[in-house]
Amino acid sequence: MGEPSWIGVDLGTQSVRAVRVAASGAVLGRATRGLSSSRPADDRHEQDPADWFAAVDATLAEVADPSVEGIAICSTSGTVLLTDTAGQPITTALMYDDARAAAELPRIVAADPARWSTAMQPTWALPKILWLTDGRRTEWRIAHSADAVAAQLTGHPVATDTSHALKTGYDLVAGTWPYDAFDRLGLARECFPDVVLPGTELGRVSAAKAQVTGVPEGTPVYAGMTDGCAAQLAAGALAPGAWNSVLGTTLVLKGVSKDLLDDPTGAVYSHRHPDGGWLPGGASNTGAGALTALLPGADLDAFDRQARDLGPIDAAIYPITKRGERFPFVAPDATSFELGDFPDDLHRYAGVLQGVAFIERLAFEHLVKLGAEPVGSVSLTGGAVRSGYWNQLRADVLGVPVELPATPDPAYGMAILAASRETSVTETAARMVKVATVLEPRPRGRLENLYGEFVAELDRRGYLG
Repeated sequence: MGEPSWIGVDLGTQSVRAVRVAASGAVLGRATRGLSSSRPADDRHEQDPADWFAAVDATLAEVADPSVEGIAICSTSGTVLLTDTAGQPITTALMYDDARAAAELPRIVAADPARWSTAMQPTWALPKILWLTDGRRTEWRIAHSADAVAAQLTGHPVATDTSHALKTGYDLVAGTWPYDAFDRLGLARECFPDVVLPGTELGRVSAAKAQVTGVPEGTPVYAGMTDGCAAQLAAGALAPGAWNSVLGTTLVLKGVSKDLLDDPTGAVYSHRHPDGGWLPGGASNTGAGALTALLPGADLDAFDRQARDLGPIDAAIYPITKRGERFPFVAPDATSFELGDFPDDLHRYAGVLQGVAFIERLAFEHLVKLGAEPVGSVSLTGGAVRSGYWNQLRADVLGVPVELPATPDPAYGMAILAASRETSVTETAARMVKVATVLEPRPRGRLENLYGEFVAELDRRGYLG
């Protein structure tokens, strides 16, 4: 049989990824299969669940081994579909950024203003559920993408987890669905799944799926988490004061707090920590996606090399590519702006990098004001970590060491969760997660004054409330 191993699966936007990991943290196998998405309009984004199932089967078949002792799955936060009572999809999946149901938001807020006036966003799962269920009878169940895949692996409908359920309206404090509010919205109580903590066994791989995937029949399938939380596990940022900053198309921060942080603006929301306590954070509309939008066709790798010689500049860009911001402040009418002069595209590139770093620092300051532990260290994950210059710039702006995990992959985080069945996920991550690089902050110099000017401009525009 060999040493025990566990599989983590990540249902991403563009692909399904699977990794098989040993107890030491060593990666024993990897597999990836692409996914296609449908975007018939700017505010619509769908995927076919059948594509998930085929891609998951293929990746599992590539990494499976008789030593596998468990599987856990993560997926994009806020992606939802309807299934029949047997767990088979009856709709396409509305993806995390699908905004077609935005008009349902006032109705949701009216159903429970105290709960949802600031704690519900138009792209979250609950508005989409109202859109999907309009005119339907009760012969359906709500499923998040990870739930749908787990149901296929086990051969029966499964519970959802607290992490995926958050954007569907689940009350993490009370530990229950807000059924009274659902009644006012006309949503049948029996259509909502049971909710369990991440790491809870949902079922076992069926004989039929064992034949297709090579995963041993009877292998436990554990409740997973959303991809942002999964990345946090992969980074090992699971103790107060340690944070994970995921910088890809957008910027997402995740940390740990003993007590629930109350943010009256609604910018910060918290998941449950599998070991107890909370995982506060938020998602900004800034990020590396602005580089391709503002500099189409540019050789970004060449700019990154040149930026090392350029160093910090006396200018910054607040880079959002669509109207509105959601973290570290909520400003539906926010738009991008430039601060200082930009003589060429290289300076514009550097300006975007500095603007994102400033938003990242402002986000951490906002979290600390709410009661989070002061930032001790930050693990950097996401596609932007390919830029060594940007990594060092972020350390300089934050003024704390930044760490680059050796395997910054949400699927790896799910393998850690699956391996945590008999101990805490924090202890398991401490054993399995390896740090590849630590970058110490350098003196901020003129970046400090520019940061003050940047925040003052956000305030002058009314974005900081």
